[in-house]
Amino acid sequence: MKSFKPKDLETRKLHGLLLGAVGPRPIAFASTISKNGVPNLSPYSFFNVFSANPPIMIFSPARRVRNNTTKHTLRNCEETKEVVINIVNYAIVQQMSLSSTEYPDEVNEFEKSGLTMLDSDIVKPYRVKESPVQFECKVNEIVQLGKEGGAGNLIISEVVKLHISESVLDQNDTIDQYEIDQVARMGGSWYSRANRGMFEVPKPLAKLGIGVDQIPENIKNSCILTGNDLGKLGNVEALPKEPDIKDFLKRENLLEFIHYSYEDGLHQKAHDYLKGDDTFAAWCILLSKK
Repeated sequence: MKSFKPKDLETRKLHGLLLGAVGPRPIAFASTISKNGVPNLSPYSFFNVFSANPPIMIFSPARRVRNNTTKHTLRNCEETKEVVINIVNYAIVQQMSLSSTEYPDEVNEFEKSGLTMLDSDIVKPYRVKESPVQFECKVNEIVQLGKEGGAGNLIISEVVKLHISESVLDQNDTIDQYEIDQVARMGGSWYSRANRGMFEVPKPLAKLGIGVDQIPENIKNSCILTGNDLGKLGNVEALPKEPDIKDFLKRENLLEFIHYSYEDGLHQKAHDYLKGDDTFAAWCILLSKK
């Protein structure tokens, strides 16, 4: 493993390492308007939601590394204290990328990117009509993190109204994570399409798992079971009882397999069950020989 101290790296190199390691990052497609009424539209991947009550989002237009200049979005937020944060889905990712071009002050990136300006209800900046979710925000505070190239400026934005396309809502008015089809930034020129790599993980808060520390040593030190496997095994509230194990083995016709298998074979079988998220079956296999 290579180790670095930030002060020993050029900012451009450090910037690349940080963005290559921290990702995928959600994108704030920020719409602002200048004090003279000129619309601006630009994407920022230093972004996330930080509070629900009050509803706070923060994104950061960093100072340019190459020449230490600031971006139109930052200036507009300083002057007007308003922004619309639009969510980026796969359908508009190329237009979003085009809008990040450093056009002059007087250029409207909505027009350059071919995206549609939609009037907001409360704030002056326009919404992106094609975006599946749009957040009208008031800027509460701007925190300057430094004065050199690469320094961030945290734009702390409070949501005053949100608009969600019915096409991404299910019958319970919950956002369907497949339908929203979000994209995210990674290192270099790479992006990630969220719904191509989604999976569910049970929330530990819903139950008190036994923990990896309570797993028998021979299982914990297996050369076949992965860290993810151990995490699943440790997230059960209790181990299956012997009668349940016997019933499972009979029902699945596994008694002969258990009788003739060595430990590695049992661990491989448990690993296969865990790939299908059948933790109970995996534990029955692992505890079948004591």
